[in-house]
Amino acid sequence: MGKHIFHFIPGLFQVPEHAELGWILGCLTSIPRLQHFPQWKVKNTSQMNEGTAGLFTYPVLQAADILLYKSTHVPVGEDQVLHLELTQDLARRFNKKYGDFFPVPKTILTETKKVRSLRDPTAKMSKSDPQKWATVSVTDCPEEILLKFRKAITDFTSEVTYDPDRRPGVSNLITIHSAITGLSTEEVVRQSTGVDTAHYKTVVAEAVIEKLAPIRSEFEKLREDGAYLEKVLQAGAEMAKTLAAPVYQEVKRLVGFH
Repeated sequence: MGKHIFHFIPGLFQVPEHAELGWILGCLTSIPRLQHFPQWKVKNTSQMNEGTAGLFTYPVLQAADILLYKSTHVPVGEDQVLHLELTQDLARRFNKKYGDFFPVPKTILTETKKVRSLRDPTAKMSKSDPQKWATVSVTDCPEEILLKFRKAITDFTSEVTYDPDRRPGVSNLITIHSAITGLSTEEVVRQSTGVDTAHYKTVVAEAVIEKLAPIRSEFEKLREDGAYLEKVLQAGAEMAKTLAAPVYQEVKRLVGFH
């Protein structure tokens, strides 16, 4: 079997086979396994232990998204490794029970494993973070990006050094700078010799602004063309349906739904 790297297809939400396979995989997943996911623990606690079933079973739906297209390789960040391990286990469990059907997908770790919050470098950067200064969005204007980096939490040492354990704030800025420029963390630190952290925040912000500028420009252009976006979504849904339907039909046959 050739390499089949999982990638997002516009319009996936219009394909019901995702939720249907998710239900079948949910029957192979234990509650204790899902309770161990850090994302569930954090969000359930933040919601006063009133987390929803949809949030609780979301990792199973993610597994269905991957397996439905028989993906062999999945690019993930460090925070998604546990999710992919669940996907791998579910593929093995399904294959053991119903016959060799799903490939067990391999992990492709991105070079930048985790980007951390600008306001709390012990936590990952997340679009759902209630602190508006914690996360940089692709759609942020240059002024917003600059202000967010200026407000980034660092420490009282002015020198730019990479030490994630002792200096998580500055190290996070170096990680972001490295990811944006393609330079190694060592090269970034070497180039920043003699630069204090206050000025370094501006350096990183400017690099991010430059990198995101063409993406933001394209985003704004596309947002103005609703008809084109609808066309892309429709085409994506049709392609996804073409790929997913025969796989799910075979799943139904294997589990005895036919």
